[in-house]
This record gives sequence, C-alpha cells and structure tokens, in this order.
Amino acid sequence: MFNQKEILNQLFNIKGDNEFNAMALKVFHFQYENNEIYNRYVSTLPINTNEINHFTQIPCLPISFFKSQEVVCQAIHQDTVCFTSSGTTGQITSKHFVNDVSIYESSFKKGFELFYGNPSDYCILALLPNYLQREGSSLVYMFNQLITSSKHPDSGFYLDNMTDLVAKINKLKQRNQKTLLLGVTYALLDLADLKIALTDDFIVMETGGMKGKRPEMLKEELHQILKEKFKVSTIHSEYGMTELLSQAYSKNDGVFVCPPWMKVLVRDVNDPFSYQFNKKTGGINVIDLANINSCSFIETKDLGKINDNNNFEIIGRFDNSDIRGCNLMIQ
Repeated sequence: MFNQKEILNQLFNIKGDNEFNAMALKVFHFQYENNEIYNRYVSTLPINTNEINHFTQIPCLPISFFKSQEVVCQAIHQDTVCFTSSGTTGQITSKHFVNDVSIYESSFKKGFELFYGNPSDYCILALLPNYLQREGSSLVYMFNQLITSSKHPDSGFYLDNMTDLVAKINKLKQRNQKTLLLGVTYALLDLADLKIALTDDFIVMETGGMKGKRPEMLKEELHQILKEKFKVSTIHSEYGMTELLSQAYSKNDGVFVCPPWMKVLVRDVNDPFSYQFNKKTGGINVIDLANINSCSFIETKDLGKINDNNNFEIIGRFDNSDIRGCNLMIQ
C-alpha cells in the first residue's frame, strides 16, 4: 500500500543505497499505476514489472514526453504550478506540472542546506532574470525563494543592473560578507570582464547559458577564465532542469554530487537499457524521487560519465537541436 504522506516524511531522510532502493521501488510502482503516460511507455517494453527489484532495473521515461504530454500522477488542479523550459520562438518547450509545490521547495531548500548550509548565512546575488520576467522558470523560482530566505538586504536579481551589482560586491568585500554570486554563463563572463577581484568570502556558481551572446566553450575553459578574472580558486556549478525537482551541485572541477534522494546513471549510447560504471561516456538518466507526482525516472539528452565514487560529470549533449534550461532563459 502506497502511503504518499509517509513516503514524503521519509524522502528527505534517506540514508544509503538500501533505503534509496526501497523508496525507488515504492515510487516506481505508484507511478506505473497512476501515471498514464509512464504506464503506457513502460507497457511497450519487454519487461515484467513484478520482477524489478533494484532501481537500476526501473525504466526511465524519455525527457521528450514532457514536451508533448502531461506527465502527472494526479489530475491537474487550480493550484498546480507549471514550470516551463526556455525556448526560441516556435520551439516546443517542456512543461512540468507540479501539484504540490511545497515538495519542490523542500527539495531545493534541503539540497542547498546539504551542500552550502543555511541560506541566511549568505548574501545571494543572482545574474538571472527576476521572478516577474521569467515566472515559469523552476531555477528562478528556486533562487527567488533562497534569496528571500537569505534575509540579506543586498540579496536579489541583478542581471539588468551591473552597475549596482558592482557597488554591492565592493561593499560586501569590505564587510567580509559570505556571498553566493551565481548566474547564467554569459552574464558571469560580462561581470568578469570588469576585472573585479573577489575574495575567499565569495562563491561563484555558473548555471550555464550563452544564448548566442558569446561563443560556446568547453566547461574547463570557462571555469579557467572565471577563476583567473575573479581571482578565485574554484568555480561551482548547479545541475538541474525543468523536468526535475532536485539539483546536483559541483564545488570543483565540474564533478557533481547528488543529494541522497537523487541518483544519476549513465546508459550505453547503443543500448539505452544497460548502464555503464567504468567512466565511459554515455547518456545521463536521472532518478529524482522528489518527482513523486510526475515521473521520477528520466532519460535525458545529456552526455556524461560516472566516476569511481558515483559522482558524475556532464560532457555535453546528444545533439544541439534543443538547448536545455537556462541556455535560453534570457529572452
């Protein structure tokens, strides 16, 4: 018997693979029974769902279904929040219907606290569009909430106000204020070109995205440029997407770590139903148990590899026809 309230109470307290596996199996059977789109997809596969006993055996839904279908376990209602991916004119965007946005809020707050501590310890400076400019963005929603939680008077969105941002940074440097400076890639590069040296009190986090403003570059090259111009030793990154309610973070060298309720697996590029654990590049599959009311098992178009300690790296994309997330956030 699936008790959703009980599952939610346990979800963010998972410890170890055994507890994750037990939770994943419960969520799988719930979604197979209650998510029509996922049920129809799984039913086309030559598998017996009653024989699945490990999370690596659970089928992952191709992420493209979020563009053409309502991937939900419960009926959409008036309080349902719809997060949408960015896109160019005429491009079909993903839609993630979230019937209980408090689950998303719990996921990103607990995830942030796990990797960085309490948001109130920081001043958060975001080079992102503000909530009114991009209210359908799950990334903007998340950082809007974290900015509010920081309670610092200088926390806010500064994408369209670089002059004010520079003044804030100089003031924060003088006060030795712990600060999280994050944003889309091209905006961070624009700021870095102003040659403002930061201090050890600053964390610089890139969320991806050139949007045609600058030439695309390798992640290693980008991080090296930002490190040199900001005079910092490391560049942090966030890995998330419209179709997920959880995020992985990288604190150094582009190596990402998941929270305990999220796992990344790498599928063979020639066999989407087999996984690789030997540092070979393959397609990224994500299990996000916070997606309890949509689909927790997602086959993405990202390419990556799993390291020995089960952390992961993002290598690129299967194709360039669809650019994920904040790559096209700024319209």
